Amino acid sequence: MDRLVGSSRLNLSGTISAFLPIPKRPPFMQIVSAYNCDNAVESHVRRTANYKPNVWNYEKLLSLSSKYGEVKYKREAEILKEEVAGVLCSSEEDPLNKLELIDGINKLALSYCFEEEIDEAMNELIACKNSFASSMNYDLYSAALFFRTLRQYGHYVSQDALLHLMDEEEKFMETTPLDDKTKSEVFEACHLAMEGECLLDRAKPYTATSLRRAICSNVDESAGDISTYSPQDPLHWGVSWFNVKKYIHPNNKSTLLPLARLSFNVVQVQHQADLKEILRWWKNLGLSQDLTFVRDRVVESFLWAVGMAYEPEHGNLRKWLTKSIMFVLIIDDVYDIYGSIKELEQFTVAVESWDPREITGLPEAMKRCFWALYDTVNDIDSEIQKVKGWNSVLHHIKEVWTDFCKSLLVEARWHHTGHTPSLQEYLDNGWISSSGTVLSLHVLFGVGQDLTETINIFNNNQDIIHHASLIIRLRNDEATSKAELERGDAPSSILCYMKEANVEEEEARDYVSKSITYSLKKMNGLFINSQQSQQPIIRYILNIARVANFFYRNGDGFGVQGGDTRQQVLSCLVEPIPPF
Repeated sequence: MDRLVGSSRLNLSGTISAFLPIPKRPPFMQIVSAYNCDNAVESHVRRTANYKPNVWNYEKLLSLSSKYGEVKYKREAEILKEEVAGVLCSSEEDPLNKLELIDGINKLALSYCFEEEIDEAMNELIACKNSFASSMNYDLYSAALFFRTLRQYGHYVSQDALLHLMDEEEKFMETTPLDDKTKSEVFEACHLAMEGECLLDRAKPYTATSLRRAICSNVDESAGDISTYSPQDPLHWGVSWFNVKKYIHPNNKSTLLPLARLSFNVVQVQHQADLKEILRWWKNLGLSQDLTFVRDRVVESFLWAVGMAYEPEHGNLRKWLTKSIMFVLIIDDVYDIYGSIKELEQFTVAVESWDPREITGLPEAMKRCFWALYDTVNDIDSEIQKVKGWNSVLHHIKEVWTDFCKSLLVEARWHHTGHTPSLQEYLDNGWISSSGTVLSLHVLFGVGQDLTETINIFNNNQDIIHHASLIIRLRNDEATSKAELERGDAPSSILCYMKEANVEEEEARDYVSKSITYSLKKMNGLFINSQQSQQPIIRYILNIARVANFFYRNGDGFGVQGGDTRQQVLSCLVEPIPPF
């Protein structure tokens, strides 16, 4: 088991302490800009990260409307669903056709419509696994698709299914004549590799290079469309909802497209309603006016939540998660650039004790931040009790926020003392400061059905949460290390490794990239070896890594609102798919 630090494991028997009367909230309308709040407990120069202002017009987003909220479109979608379900449930359907249908459903983010039918189809495929595998001896495309699909759903399939690519000396056969469709499928299958599966490690660069050549030369068009191939965004580690539109193109003749278009547009209406509720909450909170040094990124935070759980039934989850992500950003900025060590120690004590009396003497900006977190977390706890019918989960939410703040305090001390930790020391703390445990707990509360079972899933899958959290941390470091170094923040994994190994930045980045690949492989293995009954819930933890990959693949998707992030907001939340 990988080394775990912190106290993110939750105690089922924990209770909430009773509090004495607490001080009244400060008069928020009289709070001045955070930069004018100099009544700190000690002399301290406030820094700034120079984040660019929010680019979104909230009033326009609040005015979004769509005809796809009408009942007739939902009815039309139900008719189309029944037709697809009939094919999935047919015992006469060819196994390969059924595999391709399931693959198409997943690419178009339609799996939420056919969960029971897919489970039944997977059981049939597993039951005939041996006979089906023997029929694929000379069909690498089918073997790779079978391998990828079963592993995606948590079933173990040996990498031996792809041994057709090996010669007698177990070297990769670079002269093997493969069409582009097969190369693409093998490439995608390689991303479900587990630790130690060297065959897949060798197959990945070969197929990636071959596909790049094919795209550049536009050859082998008859073998299948490969325009959706992306080395940065493989299927398994991509965000399915973000990628729906790229699979809807003239070359795709799938009968699923009418349902995919309608489903996307109908679900988008639900997402727009959720976003409007979040925007109203954010505007009423008023933190963007009172804490001018923090990132106003509520739209991007909501996009992250959509990426983790796009299904229409998870509206409450998206709202709870978006609020939590916003406070991750705000508190991170408080620790990174605003508070002195003494102030941050006091703030951490206040969060751990969950006692507003502990914030006496702090700058008004930090008091404001604590009160907003305090009220929001208590509100989320009340909503979970109401929606789920559970007992209070406040104790558990407090624990992950406490661990998060403690880890940020460690990094703040490193910065203020000029300490550069070893890479291991950095990561032992950094997986907690990445906020992965905060996100994991809230998403599990959103999808879980039973409180005791949900807490047990959180506690018993700490290894997966650990690696998902590491991926957030390392992806973030890849994207933000230069900017953080320029403004004097605590060192990143890249700088830690450069100093420890005495290497240049390029070599350190290569090491971090390999570390990410290692964690992805560990998550694959941990997921496949987890309890089958818990996999539908654990899959949402894997989504943390998927969304982190998107947000940081081309830079800082939170700090900088342009580029991929802006385009994805427009694509997912504003622009419906037009009629064919």
